[in-house]
Parts: sequence; C-alpha cells; structure tokens
Amino acid sequence: MNKIQIIGRLTADPELRSTGSGVQVCSFTVAVNRRFNRDETDFFPVTVWRDAAVNCNKFLAKGSQVGVCGSLQIRRYDDKDGIKRTAVDLQADEVEFLSARNEATATQGKTNSNSPVDELEPVDDGDMPF
Repeated sequence: MNKIQIIGRLTADPELRSTGSGVQVCSFTVAVNRRFNRDETDFFPVTVWRDAAVNCNKFLAKGSQVGVCGSLQIRRYDDKDGIKRTAVDLQADEVEFLSARNEATATQGKTNSNSPVDELEPVDDGDMPF
C-alpha cells in the first residue's frame, strides 16, 4: 500500500500547465514541520491533475495551509551529465484547503447583512449542562 497524508504550507504559488493532450496539471511544494523536532522541515513536491489542478491554482497561494492525501511516486533517471538521480513526488488524490488565498476570500460570502453583530440577542447559559 502506498498512501501518504501531509499537512503543511505552500512554499510558493502553485504552477498550472497543460499536457500535450490538454490535461491540466498543477505543481506546488508543501513544507511540513517534523512531529517531534519543529526546527526541521520536510519539503514535499505535489502534483495534482485535472479539475482539482485548476482549483488548486485558483484558490491556493504561497503560505496557504493544505492537507494532501495521495501516493508517493519515485522516479529514477540519468541527468544530462549521466549521473543517476532520484525524484520523489506526491501524486495527490485529495487536496483540502485549510486556509484561504487571502483574508478577503476567507470572509467573502459569509457575512449576513440582515443580522449585524450589535443586534444579536444575549443567551442565558445558566441552564447549559457544561
């Protein structure tokens, strides 16, 4: 079984491109702090395909917090000098946006102009069981 889950922040804005056949692909890197040593960080290159790629490009930016589930893809190749290299990439099955692109986007559409804060009714919490 090849399954990985990470939560971290984008190190740069995502990059959207298309394959020769027109399939959308988005790439970005996620920085993840280590669990027991917060001074160390791992950097995971992530690849997202099709509609999810378009959404990632539209709603994510440098510093956005994301949760990513997918599988690790390990490729071995020879570089232009003939040196053997290894590339590791997280092929995303799911990307969850844990923060918005900016604060304006985070609050957009969530305010209700019919009930301003100063018109809220106080609640008597004396009967609450906790």
